[in-house]
Amino acid sequence: MMMAIHKPPTKKKKEGMKGLVNLQHGDDLIVDDIEDLDATTIKEMFLDEGILKDKTNKRKEEKMYENNYCELSCYLFTKQGNFRRFCYSTASAKWFDQGIMFLIALNSVKLAMDTYFLTYEPDRIEVIVGNYVDTFFNVSFAIECFFKIIGLGFTMDDGSYMRESWNQLDFFIVVTSLIDMSLAGTVDVGVLKILRMLRILRPLRVISHNQSMKMIVSALFDSVGAIFNVVIVMVMCWLMFAILAINLLSGKSFYCSINKYQYHTKFDCNVAGGSWRVADSNYDNIAQAMLTLFIVSTLEGWPDIMIDSVDSTVVNEGP
Repeated sequence: MMMAIHKPPTKKKKEGMKGLVNLQHGDDLIVDDIEDLDATTIKEMFLDEGILKDKTNKRKEEKMYENNYCELSCYLFTKQGNFRRFCYSTASAKWFDQGIMFLIALNSVKLAMDTYFLTYEPDRIEVIVGNYVDTFFNVSFAIECFFKIIGLGFTMDDGSYMRESWNQLDFFIVVTSLIDMSLAGTVDVGVLKILRMLRILRPLRVISHNQSMKMIVSALFDSVGAIFNVVIVMVMCWLMFAILAINLLSGKSFYCSINKYQYHTKFDCNVAGGSWRVADSNYDNIAQAMLTLFIVSTLEGWPDIMIDSVDSTVVNEGP
């Protein structure tokens, strides 16, 4: 007589299921055991993780406009409207985000190449092609901005496009680029030159498309207060050593422009036809002393400062 024996789940299998459940920290779904969940919750979790395929797109429809409370985008498009749903789905798709990242990379390469054509005449083929490429990038980024504004709403409600600081940076770059493109060749004033310089901000748009970089930059901004305290300590150290250097080396950084090791006084230097000068890095006042110490701390050009300090003799005389 055959009997069917149902083995309970092994400890290893249960731990694996438990680990799968604990992946849901972002949705505030934390449980100790898979048995604590009902069938509907488990199914939704598997759909979100891509383990099960949502053939009816029901779960996708439920998660659409998640954390977005704008019911009427630009006072025209409702959440149920086909056009807004299309813009939202397109802007939130992975392929769309990856395409924008690729365009940002190409645009960065284009900005680097522009540095070789700064002295070229406007009618050169390289400049003309570059202008067409700039127009393509501007229109592409403007389309991305348009899709996100229609899909998320502009600024009135929580979750809208302008409620995120990185989107504000994107919007600023897009608007300045469009203004520069629309006025190019018609008006040439200082303001437009500044707008053209703002094109160097375009590579920063990659931060808004990369969650890890967002976290790093946010952490840097959060640490500004602590960094400022460190800067205060460093300035105090420079100040103390600057006061010491003023007491030891003030007025001892003069030299003759002809031969500083032959003419040691201002009178002898002037008689020989030279000019009596003071070294660029000196300790004659507190500002110059702190600046000299800063140069030394950067390890750039410190040997020359060291030699000048060692060669110093008495006040108002050269080495």
